[in-house]
Amino acid sequence: MKLRHFEALQPICPVCRTERNRDDSRLTIGSVTKSDDTSITEGILLCQSQDCQREFPIIDGIPLIIPHIRSWIESNISQLYARDDLGGITESLLTDCCGAGSEFESARQHVSSYTWDHYAEFDSNEPEGTHQPGQIVRLLDQCLAVANPIQEGPILDAGCGVGRTSFALAERTSELVLGIDLHYAMLRVASRVLSSETVRYPRRRVGIVYDVHDFPVQFPNSEIVDFWGCDAHSLPFRDGTFGTTVSMNMLDCVHSPMHFLQSVARVTSPGRQVMLACPYDWAPAATPIEGWLGGHSQRSKTEGESNLLLRSMLTPGDPNHVFPNMRLAGEADNLKWHVRLHDRSTMTYAVHLVVADITDE
Repeated sequence: MKLRHFEALQPICPVCRTERNRDDSRLTIGSVTKSDDTSITEGILLCQSQDCQREFPIIDGIPLIIPHIRSWIESNISQLYARDDLGGITESLLTDCCGAGSEFESARQHVSSYTWDHYAEFDSNEPEGTHQPGQIVRLLDQCLAVANPIQEGPILDAGCGVGRTSFALAERTSELVLGIDLHYAMLRVASRVLSSETVRYPRRRVGIVYDVHDFPVQFPNSEIVDFWGCDAHSLPFRDGTFGTTVSMNMLDCVHSPMHFLQSVARVTSPGRQVMLACPYDWAPAATPIEGWLGGHSQRSKTEGESNLLLRSMLTPGDPNHVFPNMRLAGEADNLKWHVRLHDRSTMTYAVHLVVADITDE
């Protein structure tokens, strides 16, 4: 955790914010186990409110500021204890033992797909293929072209995954950039890039066969980037903390898209913008069907079309307009995004982009 980001963003306790509706419970740095002059690698953040005093760990340089921290750690303890120093042969044996569909192999699949697109263009051992990595950055640039120029204030990259969009945003601005996610294995990849300028990931070849790829990367302005573990439904920040919020392909991956939209709107300063890109790949494992924006109820006015419903929800005067402080400012549709599954399979999404102005209503 970079001290510069901690001091500038002044995070608050997400428990006090959610359960007590308090914005004055700032987090303070408690015990520190590993640190240097600019960052903390291992330690504890503490809520200063006497009737709370929740503790939030900093692990691998990643502060985990999550309201349900005990249950989250219990569910993700294997990722927190996971090693990244084993050779490919040993990791292959572990994958064979755990088997397809196991928690271990599932995490490797996610890391493989996202790290490939975010960083494989810098891998000298990456073979030529039909689809080229780096599509997430090209998609980001299309989003920025529709939005206003990035304005003053910190930038929130909500759902940063393994981090490339955060680095790309830092290349395009001088403002602090904070990437947040709840997937610890992917945050660890991002943190490793930040701290050591190296990428190490299991590249899926077929089935449960993976090849470990290890290569250097370097991004301009990386000193203004940091990565935190946060729940996008309960962001640990005061209202209007960020000048710009970007969320690439996350809206259909959260438990409650409505609460997510309310959350990012709350922490974005009035007069600034939120940029959302989404393929609407709804799945009940990630989002209960009651929370989907479209994708069902084709008897409705929008005939179940997610893009039409989101547009109407952000359009003042529309019967479906539900966000008084968010107003549709621009959009684009059918933008391409490729997710590599393995050597013989790449999924292509048609992404819908929405840019919303934040008002002070």
